Amino acid sequence: MSKDKNIVKDQPAEMPSEGGPLAEYGGALPSAPAWFRESVAVPYELGKVTVKGAEVTYQRWGKRGAPGLLFVHGNGAHAHWWDFIAPYFAEHYNVAALTFSGMGDSEWRETYDMDTFSLEEVAVAEAAGLFEGPRKPVIIAHSFGGFVTLVTGAKHGSRFEGMVIVDSPVNPPERPRGGPSRASRPHKVYSDLAAALARFRLAPPQLCENHYAMDYIARWSLKRAEGGWTWKFDPMIWTRFEPGLDPAEMLKAAQCRIAIIRGEESALMPDDVGDYMRGLLGHQVPFVSVPHARHHVMLDQPIAFISTLRMLLAEWDHSDPHRSVETSAPAS
Repeated sequence: MSKDKNIVKDQPAEMPSEGGPLAEYGGALPSAPAWFRESVAVPYELGKVTVKGAEVTYQRWGKRGAPGLLFVHGNGAHAHWWDFIAPYFAEHYNVAALTFSGMGDSEWRETYDMDTFSLEEVAVAEAAGLFEGPRKPVIIAHSFGGFVTLVTGAKHGSRFEGMVIVDSPVNPPERPRGGPSRASRPHKVYSDLAAALARFRLAPPQLCENHYAMDYIARWSLKRAEGGWTWKFDPMIWTRFEPGLDPAEMLKAAQCRIAIIRGEESALMPDDVGDYMRGLLGHQVPFVSVPHARHHVMLDQPIAFISTLRMLLAEWDHSDPHRSVETSAPAS
C-alpha cells in the first residue's frame, strides 16, 4: 500500500475556488442554514491510498493522535456526504471519511467484492492515522457501507473499538434480501450542470426536505465529460460485483462493539427488521431510532444524527460492552 496526502481547499462542481471548501455558494443554496455553511467550509486533509491496485481517496479532519473515527458512505455515494457531519467531531477525534473504489473520486476496478471494500476501510484507517490514538477507532457506516463494515467487524474487528451501523438492514429469512440492482448502462452526459443536478436522485428513492444538503452532495457527485457533465461512480460496478458472505453471519461474528441507528420512517428498516437484528445480537446493543428520518438519516435529520453519535461515543468511552465478542474470524 502507498499513500499520499496534502491539505486542500477542494470544490464541488461549479463552485468558487477561493476561501475553503465552500466560501460562497453563489446563490445556489440561499436557504442553507449557517451551521451547514460553516461545517462544509472547514478545511480538511485530502489523502489517497492504493489498495489492490486501485487508488482510494479519503478526507481527514482533526488532529492525529486523537481517538479515531472513520465515516463510511453508501451505494454510489462518496466521502463528501460527511462534509457537514465530520467537522462536529474534529475537536476531539481524528476523523476520516473514505470513498470506496468505483465511486466518487476513487479509481474504478475491473471487479469488486466485499472483502476488497473492507480492506479499503482498514487501509484508509491506517493511512489517516486512526490506529495511532489512545484507543481503537470506531467506524460509522451508512447503508451499503454498513454491510461492508459488517465484513470488517467480522474479519478485522479486533483492530476497532466498535462500529455504528446506520440503516443497513439485515433482513430476517422470510423477508427477501435486497441489494443494488445488477442492471447497468453507461452514464448519460448532460449538456449543462443545471440539467445534471435536476436528475440527481437518492437511492433508494425518498423525499428529503433539506434541499441544500441534496444540492451539495449532488455537485460532488458530478464531473466534467466530453459534451457536458456526468456522474462519477462506475456505472458497471454491480455487474462485476461479488456480494460475499451472509450479513446475518457477519453481524453475529463481529469482533468489536456494535450500535445500530435507523431512521424511524425508513422503508428499509421497519420494526421487524430491527427486532431481528437485535435478536441476532442478544438484545445487548444500543438501538436508536431517529425521529422524522428516513433511510438517509444524515440528510433528513443531520443535527439529531450528530447528537445521537455523540451520545453513543460518550457512552462507549465510559462503559464496557455487554455482549461477548468473538475472538475468531469467520472463514473466508
